[in-house]
Order: sequence, then structure tokens, then C-alpha cells
Amino acid sequence: MKLSARIAAPVAALVLAGLTATACAPQTSDTSAKGDEKSGTLRVWLYQEVGNKPKEKVVDDAVAAFEKSHKGAKVEVEYIPVDTRAQRIKAAFNDPKSAPDLVEYGNSDTAGYVKDGGLADITEEFGAWEEAKDTDPIAKQSVTVGDKVYGAPFFVGVRALYYRTDVFKDLGIQPPKSQAELVSTAKKIHKAKPDLYGLAVGGAYTYGAMPFIWSHGGEIAGESGGTYKSAINSEKARKGIEAYTSLFGDDNCPAAKCASMGGNATVTAFASGKAAMAIGGDFSHAAVEAGSVKGKYAVVPLPGIAPDSIAPAFAGGNNIGVLKSSSHRTLAVDLMKSLTGKKTQAEMFDAMGFLPTYTDVLDNAAKKQPFVAPFVQTLGAGAKFVPASPAWGQIDASLVLPTMFQEIVSGRKDVAQASDDAAKKMDAAFTAAG
Repeated sequence: MKLSARIAAPVAALVLAGLTATACAPQTSDTSAKGDEKSGTLRVWLYQEVGNKPKEKVVDDAVAAFEKSHKGAKVEVEYIPVDTRAQRIKAAFNDPKSAPDLVEYGNSDTAGYVKDGGLADITEEFGAWEEAKDTDPIAKQSVTVGDKVYGAPFFVGVRALYYRTDVFKDLGIQPPKSQAELVSTAKKIHKAKPDLYGLAVGGAYTYGAMPFIWSHGGEIAGESGGTYKSAINSEKARKGIEAYTSLFGDDNCPAAKCASMGGNATVTAFASGKAAMAIGGDFSHAAVEAGSVKGKYAVVPLPGIAPDSIAPAFAGGNNIGVLKSSSHRTLAVDLMKSLTGKKTQAEMFDAMGFLPTYTDVLDNAAKKQPFVAPFVQTLGAGAKFVPASPAWGQIDASLVLPTMFQEIVSGRKDVAQASDDAAKKMDAAFTAAG
């Protein structure tokens, strides 16, 4: 991720988890709107957060400004539960009469939603938008399929390494500088303090495992001519899988307890004082602050293979897109700009801690809140994204990678067999997606 020198140089580690996708529905018929009304009511679906009031306040302000500058236009915002978002959004793609004009969606869902025919191509409007010129390239990639843009980034985030400063001081150790040190430090802590996981890891924590694969030079999949093929069983990817799965066992995080854990569970283990380290996002900050480790932790970038290097992190986050079926396209695009513009993103960071997607706004956020610095450094070191294929939603929802990790840590399969089997499942999904 390209960031300004002011950000990339002095800062240190950050986190965010992308939302998981669910199985792709059959491609819809053409639901394109036949008109472009310049007045009337626009409907917006946004995600319901755990603590939603601060988000509502920022959104209300953005909506009020939009309505003031667009006479005759009204906006209705509905906050939808995250756990049922996929079904509702897919249903909306197939039923324009019940569909909103704009929708918030996880950035790993972009390609699938484009294939489903639900999102409007706003390439021209995005290119002419002055603020968009400061959008970080990785954030822009999350709304891009082929060479077309299907929405605007709303926030972005990556993960970094949370660690217990009191435990490290007690044992006279320093934060790990390399992946090998991370593994050895985790096991050293657990040996000295058997009641703690050295590093909380999860067999269902896909986005916590990916940095291990990427840091070894492995990839999730490769693309050629618009066609994807799994790379999870390459030799480099297998080295990363071996490194991650080596952390499951009685010398760190027992498989019987940790194989089923996902990202939230690992962060909860850390926040509640059951782990000395955890891979968490910037969005995990509030939960950790609310836990028993408040005042006793710090964050650094997750280390890579070479000493003092940073492991590539998944660039997660959410976007806001205009539905192809909207009969208020021009108004909807303007509202999208209001909801995702620099002013709103800066206010959303203050209210919710969501990382801005503009390099200058992110720079200011890092100056205002020191905890952001390590996450920004992680982004600056080079974040990565999931395959931009509509098949990714199916792969993610089918738990292909978690199943692979769990088969390995349980001893049912070795790395070679488990990764080969995962690759076959992924390739079948890529083929089916076209």
C-alpha cells in the first residue's frame, strides 16, 4: 500500500479484518434502472455495529449536509445486521423494488457482487471526483474489478501484533523482530507461564494466517488472463502454512482449544488475559481497551521472515456502492461521495476508529491517535488483498482454508495433502465462477 513518506517512515503497526463473504447466488437478470430521477427518497443500507450510536451520528451529519445541498431529495438509512447481510443484499439484487439505492459491503465481496449484476459501474464519476485522487491504491483496488470501479472505499484496516508489556517485562524479553522469533517467543512464554497462550492462534482465523503464507512468498491464488488458479499448495505457501500451524500444540496454543478459534476468539483470549500475544486489528483496539489487559499491552507490526521486516497483512475493510437498479443514479453517486468523503471518514475515525482510505486523512489520524501508528506502518509496508474473483465468496463461506488448517493441526492430514485438497476445492470454485 503506497502511503505518504510522513506516514510510512515514523509509524509502526495496525489491524483490520475484512468481512467474510458468503456463497454467491446465481447471477441475476438485468436489473438496470431505466431512469435517473433528480428528486425523491434514497434508501441506504449500512452495517449495524456493536456500538452503533457514534456511527449513526456521523452518518446523520453527512445525510443532513447532502439533503441541504440537494433540494427535493430525502434519505432513509437502515442499519442491517452483519450476520444476515449477505442474504438481504443478494435478495435486493434480484428484486429492484425492495432494493436500496446504496449499500455498505465488505470489500472481499466486490467481485462476487459485480458478477451478480448488483453494483453500478461508477468508473467515470469516481475518476472525475477530486477527493478520489488521494485514495490509497490498495483501497481503490478493493472497489475495482477488471478496469471498472464499483463503489467507493469506506474504511480500510490491517492486523498487527498485540503483546502484553507486563509479561514481556517480567520475563525480560523484547517484542519479536522476525517470524522465527515470534514462534520461539510464544513457546518460551507458554513454558514460563503455562496458564497463558504464548500467541493466541485460531484454526478458523484465515486472515491471521495469511501473513505467514505471504511472508514466505506464497500466494492464495494466481491470475492469468482473468482466470484464477489456486496457489495454496505451492512450496512457498506450504512453508507459511507450516509456520502458522507450528503454533498449535501443547507448547503454545493446544489444538484441542485453539483449532476452532476464529479471529474474534483470539482477540478475546488476549483481552481477557489468557494470551500474551494475539494478531488483532485496529478495530480490535476498543475490545482490548475494555478488557482486563487495559494499560498492560502495546502493538507492533507482525514480523516477517527477515529480521526487522513486516509481514504482508490482509487489507480488509468496507465499501459503499450504488446499486445498478437505483432510479436515482446521479443523486446516489453524490450521496456515496458524502458518506465516503474525506470529512465523513475523518469523523468516522474519531467516532468508531475506522481507518480512513485517503492517504492525507490517514496521515492526520496517525498524528491524532498514537495507537494507529503501527497499523499504518503495516499498511505502508505493503498490504495484500484476496483474489478478485467472484469465487472468493464461495471459498470463504465454504471454510476451505480453515478446514485445511484444522486438518493439519488435528493430525488428520499433513501439510502437503491438506493443501492439495484445499487447492482442488478452490480450483473447482474458480472454474464454476467462470
